[in-house]
Amino acid sequence: MDVVIWSRLQFAMTAAYHWLFVPLTLGLALVMAVMETLYVVKKDDFWRKTAQFWMKVFAINFAVGIATGIILEFEFGTNWSNYSWFVGDMFGAPLAIEGILAFFMEATFFAVMFFGWDKVSKRFHLASTWLTGIGATISAYWILVANGWMQNPVGTTFNPDTVRSEMASALAFWEVISNPVAVSKFFHSVTSGWVTGGVFVVAVSGWYLLKGRETQFAKKSMLIGAIVGLVGSAAVMLSGDSSGVHAAEFQPMKLAAAEGLENGGRRAPFSIVPGVKIPGMLSILATHDLDGFVPGINDILNGYTDNDGNVIPSVAEKMEKGRKALDALAVYRELRESDPDSAAVARAILDENVQYMGYGHLEKPEDVVPPVGVVFWSFRFMIGLGMLMALMLLLALWFVWKDKLENKRWFFIAALCCIPLVYICGQCGWIVAEVGRQPWTIQGLLPVNVAISSLSAGAVKTTFFLFLAIFALFLFIEIRIMLGAIRKGPQITED
Repeated sequence: MDVVIWSRLQFAMTAAYHWLFVPLTLGLALVMAVMETLYVVKKDDFWRKTAQFWMKVFAINFAVGIATGIILEFEFGTNWSNYSWFVGDMFGAPLAIEGILAFFMEATFFAVMFFGWDKVSKRFHLASTWLTGIGATISAYWILVANGWMQNPVGTTFNPDTVRSEMASALAFWEVISNPVAVSKFFHSVTSGWVTGGVFVVAVSGWYLLKGRETQFAKKSMLIGAIVGLVGSAAVMLSGDSSGVHAAEFQPMKLAAAEGLENGGRRAPFSIVPGVKIPGMLSILATHDLDGFVPGINDILNGYTDNDGNVIPSVAEKMEKGRKALDALAVYRELRESDPDSAAVARAILDENVQYMGYGHLEKPEDVVPPVGVVFWSFRFMIGLGMLMALMLLLALWFVWKDKLENKRWFFIAALCCIPLVYICGQCGWIVAEVGRQPWTIQGLLPVNVAISSLSAGAVKTTFFLFLAIFALFLFIEIRIMLGAIRKGPQITED
């Protein structure tokens, strides 16, 4: 268990560091593309220099983000080799497409965008800027296809001969890439990046106004940042709604943990904080029906009947079926060549119970309950901070639109404080998504204690602290370079 815990900590730390860079990349990509579009349309050199400044900040963030992403993908093979073996045929496909298509597209057009000013035509350069952002977005999609499959494994079947989860056809591949969990997660993650980019641009612009510098640049940048961030906020709410419905359908334990719901029912209340509830709201959010049944933790443990009339077995029953599947798998693999008839009987038992095979590795039913307190409060911090970001962006838009930014020192300081808060908001979202599905690496199929590599706890601890030091150095370097670029400013001569 030490190896499991330390491997989880290392992967969580790497993923958390990586997500410090991804949302800003996605958000700034849209901001600078909009600004360069204004330059090409209006033929105003002000917008060119404005876009170039934010492009420089984007490049700093982009470069450091690549390093953490590469390490994150390698950890699947080093720390989670059993997982990689089990899902390699499926999981490797979207990640390979991401590397071959999206990443190379992103990197190629990034070079034209950053170094191609005055070397290519305005329109070609503008197209390169947009395609850099589109490449980053496509890259996010393929990664989230892989992650979405871990949350809702569709389109694959278990092959007992290879002991792998495999796609049997091109139609199965389409089912994987159109997985509703992956689609909603993609829109939720990308648009949350727009919010991060918008908040960052508004806050940095507020710093210039606080210092009395680059006022025209700051006001125009704040306007674009506020619009991008508010569009992102609206999209985050819409995609968050679909994410809640999908959690209720495919990961009811995650939803129950996020709500701290011990006993479910119809007209289930939504908890704002412990003791403060909105009657019926959870049923509406989870099922879009006031009378929709939402199972609680105890219902899932003991078994229940869902809204479609399907009887969901208790976890103890699933564990029993899972152990039958594992025993049948062992018999099948032992006798498939020496005694085909007995192997066929074992294969039939395996096929009957294979959907519960992952439960056969659990020790007790309560193992399927994630850390409720962590998920519950992370969910509330995510929602609360998201609403706070939307309010700040709305105020920024109002102040710029009405030209009321004079003497708004309090707002500029508040906007700067929102930079760490928007990152905390994003991290809380990922805590809900990933901690909320524990103990599973693949929902219902493979728990973490089986997905691990055969490593010593000491080796994982050593690399954990090594990566922690490297990532801290990366972050320090990025912040230092980025602050230097911001202090220098866009150097736009103003009338």
